[in-house]
Amino acid sequence: MRRTKKVVKVGDLKIGGDSPIVVQSMTKTKTRDTKATIRQIRRLEKAGCEMVRLAVVNRDDAAGLKVVKQAVSIPLIADIHFDYRLALAAIAAGVDKVRINPGNIGESWKVYEIIKSAKDSGIPIRIGVNSGSIPQPILKKYGHPEPRAVIEAVRKMVDLFRKKDFDDIVLSAKAADVRDTIAVYQRLSEEFDYPLHIGITEAGLPFRGGIKSAVGLGILLNEGIGDTIRISLTADPTVEVAAAYEILNALGLRRHGPVLISCPTCGRCEVDLDKIARSVENRLKRYSNFMKVAVMGCVVNGPGEAREADFGIACGKGRGVVFVKGKEVKRSHENGLVEALFEVIDENIDNR
Repeated sequence: MRRTKKVVKVGDLKIGGDSPIVVQSMTKTKTRDTKATIRQIRRLEKAGCEMVRLAVVNRDDAAGLKVVKQAVSIPLIADIHFDYRLALAAIAAGVDKVRINPGNIGESWKVYEIIKSAKDSGIPIRIGVNSGSIPQPILKKYGHPEPRAVIEAVRKMVDLFRKKDFDDIVLSAKAADVRDTIAVYQRLSEEFDYPLHIGITEAGLPFRGGIKSAVGLGILLNEGIGDTIRISLTADPTVEVAAAYEILNALGLRRHGPVLISCPTCGRCEVDLDKIARSVENRLKRYSNFMKVAVMGCVVNGPGEAREADFGIACGKGRGVVFVKGKEVKRSHENGLVEALFEVIDENIDNR
């Protein structure tokens, strides 16, 4: 069951409470290159991204935020490290949220300046701790960035916000180690009422990084922990969005886009199922509708699985049957199966 947290507004979106878990990503462009940044954000929006974070490295990036903000409708989050003045400039540019890192933002008075500006503008702040940038006094105390060190870094920063009566806060505390991340978020969820942004930092390339993220975040989400999610991958940011929705779909927490089910094949399979499944997967990218599509290779589980899906193929020897919600509607030779499936899909859905 979802653990209910305080509601925080980011633009028109609500985080926490009983709001849907929000999918976000981060641009991989230089924010000062506003044309490239706007193009990438529009692709992210098309992929289903609901909030996007942008790196603000210098004054030129901060100035670029204003241009980007005027060109897109998705809520923007300014990612700030080292220089508190960049947070002030980002807030002045109209961002919907600021993320600061306790490990490098500096002295308390700098944090207070950011809090004052955010409060005046009515926007929230994410306190984003990473295991790779724990404040030095805390790191020295524990010797390495173990979960206790990460949690202490969060606590100390939250205390500063509470002193200024600022509670429009989102928390995150990411580690590259899956078990450490799980332990940290479990503790944060027990200790704080603020919404949690969850992720595995520096997860890696899509295959391994996707698996690490699915394992760690899947456990947390299944325990009801997490209000926003980002899958950090060394890949195009739209891949991060797709991975996030796959995890949420698998747990029944969101219904977004097509879900493809295909069997692993064995010696019973008498069609080129790998080719068929890849072709179906590629063509499904054109659809935004939530639907379950099954591509099954033999008579053992094929007909049953295909009947349980919204649309399905069950294959035999060089041939196959197309199902719609359990009803056989078409038969085809192997070479025409994919086309037959999508003819049926297009006849039965409104792909808008």
